[in-house]
Order: sequence, then C-alpha cells, then structure tokens
Amino acid sequence: MKKIYMAVLATALFVVFLLGTYWVHVAYFRVDVVLYSAIADGVLATAFAAALLFAWRRFNIFNGFEKLQLASIWLLGGYIFAISIPTVIDRSLSFYILEKIQQRGGGIKLASFEEVFTKEYVKEHRLVDVRLTEQQQSGTIKIENGCVKLTPRGDRLAEFSRLFRQNLLPKQRLLMGSYSDDLTNPFRISEKASNYEC
Repeated sequence: MKKIYMAVLATALFVVFLLGTYWVHVAYFRVDVVLYSAIADGVLATAFAAALLFAWRRFNIFNGFEKLQLASIWLLGGYIFAISIPTVIDRSLSFYILEKIQQRGGGIKLASFEEVFTKEYVKEHRLVDVRLTEQQQSGTIKIENGCVKLTPRGDRLAEFSRLFRQNLLPKQRLLMGSYSDDLTNPFRISEKASNYEC
C-alpha cells in the first residue's frame, strides 16, 4: 500500500512539473510548433521528476526497474497531454465551432457555416501560416521561389496518409444525417486540372 501512495505522490509531482514547465514555456519563451514544444515540456518534466525519484531517499521503496516504469509512464503521460490538450485546442475545428457559436451569441445559421469557415476561420487562426510553418518545421515541405514543394519525407507521409484514408477509414461515416464514403477520397471533387501548380 505504501508503494501505491508513493507512486501517486511521485506522479503528482510529475504533473506539477509538467504543468509548470508548460506554463513557463508558453508564457516566457518563443514556440515554433505547439505540438513539438508541448512534447519537449513533457520530456523535461519527466527528467525533473525522474531526477527527484532517483535522488530522494523516500522513493527508495521502489527498485530501479519500478522507477524506470514510473518514468516511462510519465513520458507517455506527457505525450498524451501534449496531443490531447494544447495541440487539440490549437488545431481543432470542433473547438473553433463551439467558440465561434459562443462568440456569436449562442447560435449561427446552418447555411452560414461555409462562409464562417472560408471567411473567418482561415483568417482568424492564420490557418495557412500555421500549417505551413508546422510542415516546414517537420521537414515535410520546403518553400522555394514562391513554390511550396514536398520533400521526400513529405511525399512518403502523403502516400501513407492517402493509403490509410482510402483503405482504413470508415467506408460508411455519418455526415449531417446520412452515411457516406466521401472522406475516403475527398479529392474526388477537385481532381480536375488546376492552375496553381508550380
């Protein structure tokens, strides 16, 4: 029972380190990509908590393997935090919809949502700037002479994404009251030749 109590105590300290590290990072430092900085905060918080776990005598109740297990759990917890909270809120269209409806007094006409997305969402969230920055930082695109090009890594990821989308996403997905496979090939409506290629 004492081990459980000490594990909960150590994990609570990790959570304090995680939230503190994240807050200091976003409040006082520059951030290139929210996901990557939040993951770095999780790694840093795990390092702080693990140092305390290995140095503080009260935690000698755990053997070395148990301490490594706790540190591994914290590392995964930091990763889950990074993806589930700051990254989801930063990127989520679902949260945007809720916030936009709230901003507009609690209701928006269904017929106006396409206009909200194309005229407000893209500008308010600087969507193109944010996503292009993330892809550059990820090494999946490069911008040369006003042309955005895939890197070999980006090409492999796009191929994987396309194969997964077409073969492993739901074939019958509920979209506004009816089931459809539209999202397994969203490009089907834009496969005609365009004039914006480089």
